[in-house]
Amino acid sequence: MSASPSATLPRAQRACSLRIGGLQAMTTLDYPDHLACVLFCQGCAWRCRYCHNPELIAPRSDSELDWQQVRQFLRRRQGLLQAVVFSGGEATLQPGLAAAMGEVRELGFKVGLHSAGIKPAALAEVLPLCDWVGFDVKAQAAHSEQITLVAGSGQANWQSLALLLRSGVAHECRTTVHWQLTSPAQLLALARQLHQAGVQDYVVQLARAGQLLDRQLPASRAPGPLDELWQELQALFPRFVLRE
Repeated sequence: MSASPSATLPRAQRACSLRIGGLQAMTTLDYPDHLACVLFCQGCAWRCRYCHNPELIAPRSDSELDWQQVRQFLRRRQGLLQAVVFSGGEATLQPGLAAAMGEVRELGFKVGLHSAGIKPAALAEVLPLCDWVGFDVKAQAAHSEQITLVAGSGQANWQSLALLLRSGVAHECRTTVHWQLTSPAQLLALARQLHQAGVQDYVVQLARAGQLLDRQLPASRAPGPLDELWQELQALFPRFVLRE
């Protein structure tokens, strides 16, 4: 099989093809125990109804940052920042991601990735370049399409999770919960399946109020007391975190 046109370009040119819809200059939350910046890659193939960054879904944006600008920013942050996190959107959909990760590593930063594993083969390509991955598990496979609105998304999500678990790359798995889309019973069933798969580090983050992709989605209200649910999840994982 011949290489794709983008793969035959010099790495600097491939990195420059990365479409970046935004940059968070400093964070302590997006890469555990590290001071990092976040590059929000433009474009996503899924349409998660609770998405709070809908402006990143389109493949192009009028406000994209040039990779040269980002590279200059990172050079000024050498010795201050410890890591660079590629988020989205869905960063693994971009052919320039691996090259950009390589440049980040050469600048002396660790590489983090936030991904839902939309295309397992694309995730497999960049996993060897990652020091840490924050992996979004949408739901059990049969339930995922109700969230993503894309057929086959559950199978891709879980296939990518299996790749991550086999890779040995440090990671956390996390699920965003909107109580109109996921019930406590569904979340518990999902957590038990993740436990059986070997997940050690699990985070539940409650969907944010405000701008959501699905503007018809009502506010996420917990269906009663959930202390017992959180205790059950706490017992399943060596590390469990609830982000409210």
